[in-house]
Amino acid sequence: MTSPIEKCRLIDLPKITDPRGNLTFIEGGNHVPFDISRVYYLYDVPGGSERGGHAHKGLHQLIIAMSGSFDVLLDDGAGKRRFHLNRSYYGLYVCPMIWRELDNFSSGSVCLVLASNIYEESDYYRDYNEFIESRERK
Repeated sequence: MTSPIEKCRLIDLPKITDPRGNLTFIEGGNHVPFDISRVYYLYDVPGGSERGGHAHKGLHQLIIAMSGSFDVLLDDGAGKRRFHLNRSYYGLYVCPMIWRELDNFSSGSVCLVLASNIYEESDYYRDYNEFIESRERK
C-alpha cells in the first residue's frame, strides 16, 4: 500500500523564457491534479515564524514560492518529508490528510497556495493528536 505522503510531489510548471522576463502559467486539471477553487498567499512572515500547523480532510493544494524561499514539512503520521521551495516555476502538490508546517521563510518571501475548495473550517485538523487518531481509524 502506498503511503499518503508519497502522493505529495514537486510539479514542474511551464516556464516561458524571454529576455523581457519569464512567464509561468498554471491550469487547473492540467498542471495540477485538481480544479482550482481558491487562491491565497502568505507574505511579510516575520523571521523565525511558522505557518501551517494543520491538515485538511479533503483539500488538495499546490504550494509555490513566488518570491524568496521557505521549507514545507509534510507528515502523514507514518513518515515525514521536508521540501525547500525557492523557485516560482515549480510547486509542491499536497494531497488531503497530510499535516503541513511551513518555516524557514527568507526575507521578502511570498508563498502562493492554489486550493481545490473554498475555505471551510470543518475541513481542518488543527490538533496533531486528533489528526493522528483519525488516520489510525481509517
